[in-house]
Amino acid sequence: MFVDRVEVDVQAGDGGDGYLSFRHEKFIDKGGPDGGDGGDGGDVVALASNNQDTLANFRYKKLIKAEPGKAGFKRRMHGKNGKDLVVPLPVGTTVLDKEGTILADLVENGQEVIIAKGGKGGFGNAHFVSSTRQAPRVAEKGEAGEKLELILELRLIADVGIVGLPNAGKSTFLSTISNAKAEIADYPFTTLRPNLGVVDIDQQTTLLFADIPGLIEGASEGKGLGDEFLRHIERTKVLVHLIDAYEDVAKAYQTVQKELQHYRVDLTKRPQVVVINKIDGLDDQQLQRQKEALQAVVPAKTVMMAISAASGQGVDLLLYELKDLAKKAQKAQDAKKARELPVITYQKPEDHWEITKQDDVFLIRGKKIERFAARTDMSSIAGVQRLRDIMRKLGITRELERRGIQAGDHIKIGIHRKLEF
Repeated sequence: MFVDRVEVDVQAGDGGDGYLSFRHEKFIDKGGPDGGDGGDGGDVVALASNNQDTLANFRYKKLIKAEPGKAGFKRRMHGKNGKDLVVPLPVGTTVLDKEGTILADLVENGQEVIIAKGGKGGFGNAHFVSSTRQAPRVAEKGEAGEKLELILELRLIADVGIVGLPNAGKSTFLSTISNAKAEIADYPFTTLRPNLGVVDIDQQTTLLFADIPGLIEGASEGKGLGDEFLRHIERTKVLVHLIDAYEDVAKAYQTVQKELQHYRVDLTKRPQVVVINKIDGLDDQQLQRQKEALQAVVPAKTVMMAISAASGQGVDLLLYELKDLAKKAQKAQDAKKARELPVITYQKPEDHWEITKQDDVFLIRGKKIERFAARTDMSSIAGVQRLRDIMRKLGITRELERRGIQAGDHIKIGIHRKLEF
């Protein structure tokens, strides 16, 4: 079964804990600290691969988890880093968070993007040796790897998208111009998944066509096959809209255009060729009436053609027209990219912090201080004292005192760590 949208939980590897150790047993300080650092957790990496054509593998495998780092050990032995987990995804897959923000757009074979970063390993006590601190009793916990709820959404990458009502002849057209094997029958919704076909227009030009399953009125709202496949049109350069010559051609055209317009992206703005199909059974007078009915509702500059996909009549002329439109669309896309300037957003300094008060608890937020707090073993007196020293150096302690904090009041750093002042 073709699957093109799944929800998954992604978890990068946790960092390994640093090790607290001295060279002699029984914790003799003069022996010297020798606890090693923990290994880093593995990243989760998305890899665009032409060897994948569906997201079906993730229908039941909902957790994607990388390997954690190993803890450090005595004799300054560094913990082993966790292996990155490389996840092959079909080219054309978009990775989004739960809010719909795009984290990765995989459009080229071999493209790699880290979608969840592994946690850093904690430092062992050997890391903290200095001229003034000969016997540190501090070892850090490893950082937690990123945990994300993500949506994987596959949008086919094709030059030409074939759209139309059910039984407009889309599958027949694709099978005529390419080697694509599509199910063809005289009933609606024959095509239950997009079909792709590679078409050699001439010796210099090859286009990839995508047969998009039939649309009906209300498809953009989920009726029929719904908008399940409309997303595949988003990446196409050109649309060819097939209309059954034996239908009410004006109504058929307006129905599909309405659904394309009401999708989350107005797809009617895409270059489009409107084509009356199955004309081999019509005489000249009947065909002329259908053309006139269609011309009454189609925008003036839209290219209109008539073909028979089954017999091949008019198909070559249509292919050359689509070649020219696809070429123009590609040039327009390239020019647009060249004009686009990079978006520069303000990033707060890593040591920036903010203090708010919630229910008699002082809440401290900031990237650097939260990272230190996450790595602190709160059961270790030496570890907590180190965290207090860091808060003092960053100016957090002074601001807390300015705000009237008293001994015994509680501090919360980020969303996890709680500390008594």
